[in-house]
Amino acid sequence: MAVTSFPFGTTADGRAVTAWRLTNAQGASVTVLDYGATVQALNVPNRQGGFTDVALGYDTLAEYEAADGYLGATVGRVGNRIGGARFWLNGQEHILAKNDGENHLHGGLAGFDKHIWSVRPEENALTFSRLSPDGEEGYPGNLTVSVTYTLGEGPVLAIAYEATADRDTVVNLTNHTYFNLNGGGSVLDHTLRLAARRFCENDGGCLPTGRLLEAEGTAFDFRAAKPIGRDIGADEEQLRLAGGYDHCFALEGGPAAVLYSAASGVEMTLETDLPGVQVYTANGLGPRRGKGGAAMGPRGAVCLETQLFPNAMNCWGFPSPVLRAGKRLRTGTLWRFAVR
Repeated sequence: MAVTSFPFGTTADGRAVTAWRLTNAQGASVTVLDYGATVQALNVPNRQGGFTDVALGYDTLAEYEAADGYLGATVGRVGNRIGGARFWLNGQEHILAKNDGENHLHGGLAGFDKHIWSVRPEENALTFSRLSPDGEEGYPGNLTVSVTYTLGEGPVLAIAYEATADRDTVVNLTNHTYFNLNGGGSVLDHTLRLAARRFCENDGGCLPTGRLLEAEGTAFDFRAAKPIGRDIGADEEQLRLAGGYDHCFALEGGPAAVLYSAASGVEMTLETDLPGVQVYTANGLGPRRGKGGAAMGPRGAVCLETQLFPNAMNCWGFPSPVLRAGKRLRTGTLWRFAVR
């Protein structure tokens, strides 16, 4: 296992950013920026005997600073949406930034994806950490948070999240990598299987209403592997509202998801201890250029964001994102790659 690093540019306000790379004995590698603890590249073996970079991203720091989309980023303090950009905790209302219409999305105007993290390299792992101060983006409490990427043979990439706070607060961490197992083009022919028979109903702003809908008999039934594009154009209200898939699925044990491309032969199995996975087919990813000038746009990737259910503070019965003062949050997600 090798750990290397190299300069990745300077932010608009003059801070240096470093890219860190883990490479295993097979030659598979992951490159993570200390800017946003962001997965910039993920090279895994393919059927042709080479490697495919399965994570969309950019070649320059300026593109990460300027672009939307959260490509590869660690998202927090709360990933996904909070309705009305506010929540009540311990009898106190907390007002957050509105950066998604009337709602709060992915941590706000300057969420975890826009900060430079401290890095501790190890033999086969990189631990990124930062202190999110009390009041940052409207959240209560000083939150100490870390994200550890560990690369193993296979290859397998494990992501471990830890957090503690000095006041009761809310936390829902996730990673926002856009996967394309061919390295580019459309993902509509990728097959996806999910260990989920229910998914969160969304309103017109992709905000969960608190209801869980049955997937059976709908375009949202991925219990048996099927092409992502097979039903994405179905005449169903939930698809029309989101412009595709942008929904949190309620997981029911076993591998959470299996994504596969017949073209490259790459298969990715996702495992997590979290109750949900947001499936997002890049509906809002406007046309742009990524690494090497490659075209990116809607349906050019799929995100599989493991997390608690979105808008949980406003939805009775959803798993709670509350982290009590002095308690330690530990959770994780694993991406396992194979050639089929």
